[in-house]
Amino acid sequence: MISLNNISVSFSGIVLFKDISIVINERDRIGLVGKNGVGKSTLLKIILGFQQPDSGVVIIPDGRKVGYLPQEMVFEGNQTIWSETLKAFAEINTLKKRDLEIQHELTERTDYESDSYSAIIDELGAIHMRLEMIDDGKTEQRAELVLLGLGFNRTDFPRKISEFSGGWQMRVELAKLILMQPDLLLLDEPTNHLDIDSIMWLEDFFKEYPGSIMMISHDRMFLDNITNRTVEIVKGKIYDYSVSYSKFFILRQERVDQQKATFENQQKYINQQERFIERFKAKASKAKQAQSKLKQLDKLERVSIDETDGSKIRFRFPPAPRSGDVVLKARNSRKAYGDSTIFSGVDFDIFRGERIAFVGRNGQGKSTMVKMVVGEEKGEGELAIGHNVEVGYYAQIQEKTLNHESTVEQIIEDAATGDNAKIHKVRALLGAFLFGPDDYEKKVKVLSGGEKSRLALAKLLLKPSNLLILDEPTNHLDISAKETLKEALNSFDGTLIVVSHDREFLQGLTDRTFEFKEGKVKEHIGTIDDFLANYKIQSFREFEGAKEKKQKEAEKAKAKVELQAKAETGLSNQERKEKEKDWKRLKNTMSSLEQKIEEAEQSIAEMEEKMHDPEAAKKNPDMFYAHADVQRKLDELMKQWEEAGEEFSSLSTILER
Repeated sequence: MISLNNISVSFSGIVLFKDISIVINERDRIGLVGKNGVGKSTLLKIILGFQQPDSGVVIIPDGRKVGYLPQEMVFEGNQTIWSETLKAFAEINTLKKRDLEIQHELTERTDYESDSYSAIIDELGAIHMRLEMIDDGKTEQRAELVLLGLGFNRTDFPRKISEFSGGWQMRVELAKLILMQPDLLLLDEPTNHLDIDSIMWLEDFFKEYPGSIMMISHDRMFLDNITNRTVEIVKGKIYDYSVSYSKFFILRQERVDQQKATFENQQKYINQQERFIERFKAKASKAKQAQSKLKQLDKLERVSIDETDGSKIRFRFPPAPRSGDVVLKARNSRKAYGDSTIFSGVDFDIFRGERIAFVGRNGQGKSTMVKMVVGEEKGEGELAIGHNVEVGYYAQIQEKTLNHESTVEQIIEDAATGDNAKIHKVRALLGAFLFGPDDYEKKVKVLSGGEKSRLALAKLLLKPSNLLILDEPTNHLDISAKETLKEALNSFDGTLIVVSHDREFLQGLTDRTFEFKEGKVKEHIGTIDDFLANYKIQSFREFEGAKEKKQKEAEKAKAKVELQAKAETGLSNQERKEKEKDWKRLKNTMSSLEQKIEEAEQSIAEMEEKMHDPEAAKKNPDMFYAHADVQRKLDELMKQWEEAGEEFSSLSTILER
């Protein structure tokens, strides 16, 4: 059980939290919700110890581990998928390194009677005990299985992380967390940059996760499928509901409605009592009664109504300058990283006023195509912007587009030109995006993901555009902000390209869909609903699962044929081949194990002979540890040999039929 007691935080005199407390129990699934900028991410950082509160304490029992999946991943350097994943075993790697250092040191030392020698022997023993507890000798095998389960191929392991999209980078960090198995997982917008396939995998994993989870997310379905508790932050206070997200909305409204009714009834009662007191306080016969009522009012516990935040961003895109008829043209467009082809043979024309949705799984090239259009990436073939086209671009990761050291006001001032550069215009624009005077001097690096998104949207309005390209624009926006953005886009009179996995956001917004799949881009005429209807499905979840469904149906049909073959011969040809293959593999495995067992037994016998010699034991005191290590390995080898033998015997019986 982890607890936060009377936590208070303020920035530049502005109170973010005031004496809030919360207890996180085992197996809790908590959805942390609230408007952008209310402090959700800050609360996670306080639990982690990344940030200290002004007052209050966070109590994490000894031995409890906390894992953190941040809102945005920015990997730099040359680390590969494999090397980054193995960082999950940092403790094991450190202990093994120290073990080797001590072993090397012991070969050179001769001060066997010294205290320092005894201390280092004790340290070595402690290392071996700890490794025995946390290292099962299969770390690399487990890392491989997790990466494969998250959708990576073995050929991806040696590739640099920087070659992958944000969603795939997020999976690497998630793989590390899975392998570390912390007692509490703190997740800041875990579905950002992920395709629906990944989101479904996450849901299944988090449902069975043995520890506790606290997550920030604006994905209603994701929260509903996982959480059993919702904690809302509103104006420095928290409200705790023991229900999932959708039920929280209902209970919150019922609670506020009930509070309002109780408040109104109490106000009527107070007004009646005050009128009585005012009328009769000077009348001798009623003065005592009036005084009694006054005391009752003083003791009365006043009903309060939970605070709600109804503020929302307000904006419209400026009128779009007229462009040529063809806004964007692709002919035999191709993009590859080394030997890995992202897409090829892409041909399309996008005309003035069209609204295009880019959909598909992560890694299929949606963001890459967008970056090629805006000049951040180079490809092959032709990809040309039309006559008089002015591009407005909203990047998927705002970390890369906003200067961290600039203030909120500087970002807008630097981008503004002409009349827009006047200070009252700059501040009016910031106000429309919910940035008040207290926010002007905040540096970008201290803003939440939602605040950065709002600032990037505000910056986008300063330059008239006739082609808007938005890459996952809803990732960090709260529900209210998403609705406002959609309204503004529906009123925009230019051309729109939007990359999104949010079906609710895309509904009624686009009229053509480009599907990125298996190295190709396929065009579908009509709205996103038309696109889904073509697949006879009702949601992106079903769309992403359609391929798996077809595969399962094919496997089912194949199994039926195999079943018929079994009825006649006992084993299908394919099954017999597989079992014969397994039989040969087990035979080789047993032979290899027998050789290793013989070597281990010989080594133990030699050690035990030396251990009878006091002088030898004195000169080499670590031989007892070595003996224990080899004995443990022998026990494991014997166990493996017995398991392989049982399976080998069973297969032999089957194949002899």
